[in-house]
Amino acid sequence: MSNLAVITGASRGIGNATAQLFVEFGYAVVNISRTPASLDGVTNINADMSEPGWLEGVSDELIAQLDGADEIALVHNAGMMVLDRVGDMIAEQLRRMFEVNVVASCALNDLLIPLMKEGSSIVYVGSTLSEKSVPGVASYATSKHAVIGLMRSTCQDLVGAGIHTACVCPGLTDTDMLRGSAGNDPDVIANMARMQTFNRLVEPEEIAAAILSVVGQPVFNGAVLHANLGQISH
Repeated sequence: MSNLAVITGASRGIGNATAQLFVEFGYAVVNISRTPASLDGVTNINADMSEPGWLEGVSDELIAQLDGADEIALVHNAGMMVLDRVGDMIAEQLRRMFEVNVVASCALNDLLIPLMKEGSSIVYVGSTLSEKSVPGVASYATSKHAVIGLMRSTCQDLVGAGIHTACVCPGLTDTDMLRGSAGNDPDVIANMARMQTFNRLVEPEEIAAAILSVVGQPVFNGAVLHANLGQISH
């Protein structure tokens, strides 16, 4: 049996850790991102998912990679984040974020679902901010709420297809994106770590393991799984 994982944004962070783990478990892996993933066993397809129509330029290349795959794990990981507030949101910036965080997933679903056999899976990577918000992340939280809506619709619309889906929602994870949002300030990052009950950031490899678990367990179909080490309530 040949298993294939299509992972968006696998060049770094959670996506890179996920690609590496899937390779270790015998999957052929296809990464779709602007920059390549420097991992053995990964085929890279270059695309800028913030640009409408990006899939048209790579669809033939992507479909060719699916040949012979018995089960496909489609992992919608690519994400974009900016810091903004309601009343000060830039419309074009919001559109670009939705293109990456939501619309790209819809486009890939449309292309790949007809080619996915029973036993395949679709995993969305959301965020703790998929079900709440904090000040200063209005566009990001809005788009990540939409990710859960898309996952739940995927679950309902694929009834009987034998394809399961779930949304893994990482907490504060030690990635370039998180460190960049903190201005790479060690004090800010340490304060983020203290917001979780284990007094540390989540490691990308921990989220990768959660994604792999979802792929192997149809019982998670339709679930929202928070992977955040337990966040401290205030």
